[in-house]
Amino acid sequence: MRKLSMDELGRKSVEEFRQSDKIPVVIILENIRSAYNVGSIFRTADAFLMHGIYICGYTAVPPHKEIKKTALGADESVSWKHFKSVADAIEEIRAEGYKIYAVEQAVDSWKLGSFVADDEKIAVIFGNEVSGVEQATIALCDGVIEIPQLGMKHSLNVSVAAGMVLWELVRARIKTN
Repeated sequence: MRKLSMDELGRKSVEEFRQSDKIPVVIILENIRSAYNVGSIFRTADAFLMHGIYICGYTAVPPHKEIKKTALGADESVSWKHFKSVADAIEEIRAEGYKIYAVEQAVDSWKLGSFVADDEKIAVIFGNEVSGVEQATIALCDGVIEIPQLGMKHSLNVSVAAGMVLWELVRARIKTN
């Protein structure tokens, strides 16, 4: 084995990314405190060709120094919109035919490994690093996806959780080696 060179990776330009067919997944960020986490989620959204990011509440928006540091340019390729409230974001995305799921620990949640999205359009909501997705927001969702956790801690960094969930949502839709 050998590491692939930058030329062999076949990376898209910003314009090629924007013109590419996207995976029909929208990420909704609800009151994320850390702009570094927001930047990391932009980077993951770019890596998986996500449809876009809806930024809600006091979550930082581009251009922002801390987002730029972790996004590494993905803040320029991934489309995004800001909404004052997550309810407004949910209303808009539902009108576009998306099913909405909170990523949280909740009664009657689907465990991440058993959640099947098929080809439907999905929006996933990631909440605040301390309080998670608000209960009022969960009440507006079609369901909840839960990442099983087995240790003493029952929370993950929001950007790590986003990476796990987004990979699971695209894994079945793409061919992997």
